Amino acid sequence: MTSNENNELKITKKDLKKVFWRSFQMEFSWNYERQMNLAYCYAMIPILKKLYKTKESMAGALKRHLEFFNTTPHIVTLILGINAAMEEENANDANFDVSTIDNIKTSLMGPLAGIGDSFFWGTLRLIATGVGTSLAMQGNILGPILFVLIFNTPHLLFRYFGTSWGYKLGTGFLKKIQENGMMGSLTLGASIIGLMVVGGMTASMIDINIPLKIGSGENAVTVQSIFDDIVPRILSLGAFGAVFYLLKKEVKALTILLGLALFGILGSWIGFF
Repeated sequence: MTSNENNELKITKKDLKKVFWRSFQMEFSWNYERQMNLAYCYAMIPILKKLYKTKESMAGALKRHLEFFNTTPHIVTLILGINAAMEEENANDANFDVSTIDNIKTSLMGPLAGIGDSFFWGTLRLIATGVGTSLAMQGNILGPILFVLIFNTPHLLFRYFGTSWGYKLGTGFLKKIQENGMMGSLTLGASIIGLMVVGGMTASMIDINIPLKIGSGENAVTVQSIFDDIVPRILSLGAFGAVFYLLKKEVKALTILLGLALFGILGSWIGFF
């Protein structure tokens, strides 16, 4: 969608505040297939409604933000703000590469989750718990109050300002890379990081073990060790590839999950796993 200065679509502070308020339900609709995707899309709706006026463009934008997403909920507004700026750029520039919107989101959610989890869950929560518990054990009512304040004050401040920070970062950043012709490199880099995140999740979250042995006594070798000697975690990679192939063939996720559950039960019953 092209426009000139008179009809350029512009996101306002009021629009960003709507995104901020909607970001609080980021884990209310968490699901195992795409995790925070429904809540993320819900938070983006005020922005999308303002930018896209046709049914086709709105449907495309909603579909973009229903892809897999997961990060520390306390810092999600930073990514929301960046995506808001990118959607604004897309609505005003017919030559904008739409695929970069999802690529940037995918590349940021992993690294930011590492930072967010370490600070909010691993550090701030422990400090708040230590202060609150010590006072509560003495019967002091300030115990639970300070716990809530110590943990939530930084969280709420970051969540509130993160929306505008992300939007400003996204707007300025996009203009610079477009002027320098770096959009292609950025897209490639974001795609690589996104694939690295998926690969790391595959290796750490999928565990397949085949205890069958070849030979007997001390010379016996497990089938699992043979596969691991070829490529570590190759069975996990194969399982991921099979599921990905089925999804590309539009097999329903529920059917795949039921099939995996049945396969696991049969494997355990005959002693494979």
